[in-house]
Amino acid sequence: MRVLGVDPGLTRCGVGVVEGVAGRPLTMLGVGVVRTPSDAELGDRLVAVERGIEAWLDEYSPGYVAVERVFAQHNVRTVMGTAQASAVAMLCAARRGIPVALHTPSEVKAAVTGSGRADKAQVGAMVTRLLRLDAPPKPADAADALALAICHIWRAPAQNRLQQAVAAHRTPGVSRTPGTSRTPGAPGRLAR
Repeated sequence: MRVLGVDPGLTRCGVGVVEGVAGRPLTMLGVGVVRTPSDAELGDRLVAVERGIEAWLDEYSPGYVAVERVFAQHNVRTVMGTAQASAVAMLCAARRGIPVALHTPSEVKAAVTGSGRADKAQVGAMVTRLLRLDAPPKPADAADALALAICHIWRAPAQNRLQQAVAAHRTPGVSRTPGTSRTPGAPGRLAR
C-alpha cells in the first residue's frame, strides 16, 4: 500500500509518501512541504497548493491519500486556511479516483506514539524510528504528513473490514433474526 499523507495548511502543507503494509517495516518514499507566500491572494495560494499536491501525485502515484481531519481551533482564520487546503488535497485525489481517508490528530498521534496526547516532538521521534530515518523530518508539518500515511496504513485494513461488515448489514436480503427490525419502535422489535 502506498499512501500520500497530507498535513494541510496554506503557508506550509506537509506531504509525505509511505509504502508498506501493517505489521511489516514501512518505507518512506518522499517527504516535503508545499509552501505558499502569506502575502499572496487566497486564490493564488490555493492554486499553488493544488499544483504542489498534483506534482506529488504525479511523481509517486499513491493508492490512497490520508488527510488530517480539520478540527475547531480558537483561531478561526487558521482553521479556515487549513480547511481550504484540506479541500484542495481531497479534490486532487478525487479527480484521479484515489480514495481519501480523513484522520483526526489524536487518531494519528495514538497510532504512531500510543498516546493521542503526544506532542510534535514525540510524533517526530516515532516517525523517525518507524521509518528508520537518520533524523526527524523538518519542519514538523512534514513529519505530521508521514505520521498520517503511517496511521492510514495501519488502520486501513481494520476500517475496510468494518465498512464491509456495515455494507453487508445494510444490503437488502441479508438474513436477520426473525422477528427483529433495524428500526426502533417498528413491529417485531425485541423487547429488552
